[in-house]
Amino acid sequence: MTGPVRRFRALSLRSRLALLVAVAVALAVTAAAVACWFVVKSVLVNSLDEALRANRMDARQVGQYLDLPTGLCAHEPVTHEQNPFGSSVQLVDRKGGSCLIIGTEEVPLTAADHAVAEGRTTDALHDAKGADGSQYRVFTYTVSGLPGVAVAAARPLSEVNNSLNHLALVLVFVAGAGVVGAGAAGLWVARTGLRPVDELTRAVEHVARTEDLTVHIPVAEGGEDEIARLSRSFNSMTSSLASSRELQKQLIADAGHELRTPLTSLRTNIELLSRSEETGRPIPEADRRALLASVKAQMTELAALIGDLQELSRPDTAPHPGRTRIVAWHEIVEAALRRARLRGPELTITADVRPWYVRAEPAALERAVVNILDNAVKFSPRGGIVDVRLADGVLTVRDHGPGIDAEELPHVFDRFWRSPSARALPGSGLGLSIVARTVQRAGGEVTLARAVDGTPGTVATVRLPGAPVPPPDGGR
Repeated sequence: MTGPVRRFRALSLRSRLALLVAVAVALAVTAAAVACWFVVKSVLVNSLDEALRANRMDARQVGQYLDLPTGLCAHEPVTHEQNPFGSSVQLVDRKGGSCLIIGTEEVPLTAADHAVAEGRTTDALHDAKGADGSQYRVFTYTVSGLPGVAVAAARPLSEVNNSLNHLALVLVFVAGAGVVGAGAAGLWVARTGLRPVDELTRAVEHVARTEDLTVHIPVAEGGEDEIARLSRSFNSMTSSLASSRELQKQLIADAGHELRTPLTSLRTNIELLSRSEETGRPIPEADRRALLASVKAQMTELAALIGDLQELSRPDTAPHPGRTRIVAWHEIVEAALRRARLRGPELTITADVRPWYVRAEPAALERAVVNILDNAVKFSPRGGIVDVRLADGVLTVRDHGPGIDAEELPHVFDRFWRSPSARALPGSGLGLSIVARTVQRAGGEVTLARAVDGTPGTVATVRLPGAPVPPPDGGR
C-alpha cells in the first residue's frame, strides 16, 4: 500500500486532481450502473411474474388435457411451434405425478409445486433449471373445481437474461465513456483551476531566483475565493518584505552616516594623541584635557547610539510577555524628573504627578520618559521653564524652546531625523523613534505639537491606558 501512495504523491497536483476526479466519477458511474442493472432486473422479473399470473388456466382449459380414469394427461402436449414464448405447462397431482401439456421440455418440480398440488398452499413462484441447463421462472397454482391437481407454468428466463446482458454491455460502454470523459474534464478543470496557482508558483520562483520583491499577481476584481485570497496574501507579503527591505537599507545607511561623524572625530583625536607620543612633542595640558574630554564625549555618544540601535532592532511586535507587568507610571516619571533636574540645573522644572498604573516594560517606559524630558531640557533656553504634568493617564511635557516648524512635525518620529536647529546639538535622532515604539507597544499614543498659547515651545503628550490604582492581583 505504501508504494501506490508514494507513487500517487509523486504525481503533480494537476495529475492528482484529474485522477481523483476520474476515480470519483468511475465509482459514481459504477454504483449507478449496478443499481440500474438490479432495478431493471427486478422490473423484468416482476413483469414476467405478472405475465405468468395473467395466463392462468381455468378448469375447462385444464380438463381437456385430463383423462382421470386412465391417467393424468389425455394426449400429447402442445408443441413448441404452437407455443411461441417457449413456455412449458405441466399438470401435477397430489401423488407427485406430473405430465407435460404444453411445451417440449419438462421442468423439474420442487417441493413447493407438490405442496400446491396437495392443497397446502394456493400458489408458488420460483426459479428452476431444465435438463439442458436453461433457467425457468415457474408459477404453480391450483385450479378451482379440480381438487388434487395443480398447474405449473414455466417461462424461460432467457428473455430476461438477454435483455439484462444487452443492458450490461450498454452500461459498461456508457460507464467507460463517462470515466474517460471525467478524466478529460478533470484534467481541464485542474488546468483551469490551478492556473492562478501556476502563476503564483512562477512568481515565487522568480522572487527566490532574483530577489525581486516588486512582483505582483493580478487578482480578479471582487474575487473572494481561496485563489484570490492567496494571491492577495502573496502580494501583501511581497509588499511587506519590500518595505522591510527598504527600511533595513535606510536604517543601515542612516546608522552608517550617524556613526561616521563620532568615529571620525574620535579617530582624529586619538591620532593627535598618538602622534604626540610618537614624535615626543607634548600637547599643551589644556589641549590634552580638551582632546581627552572630546574622546570621552564621542565614546559616550557612540555607546548611546549603539544602545538606541539595539532597541530599534527588536521586532516591531507586541511586547514580550515576560517583560511586561503593571508598573507605577508616576514613579517612573518622578525618577526621570530627578535625572532631568541633574542635566539641566539652570532650568526650572515644575511637576504635577498623580498616581497612574499601566502595563508596560518598565525599563523601556522609563527610557521613553527620559528621552522626552531630555529633549525638553536640551531645547530649553538657559533659565527656562519646563512644565510636567501626569493626570488620568496623560503625560504632558511643555518646554519654552524655539519649537518645531509645522512642516517638520510629520517627521519628528522618523528614525535619524533631526531638525536643522538640532543638528548642532548632541544626539542621534533616534530618541523620539524609541518613544513612539515604546508607547505603541504599551497600547498608547504619543504626539508632538507646537504650543498653542502664543509663546514659543513644544508640547509632548503621551497617553497610556491604565488606572489610578493597581489591580487587586498585582497585574498577574
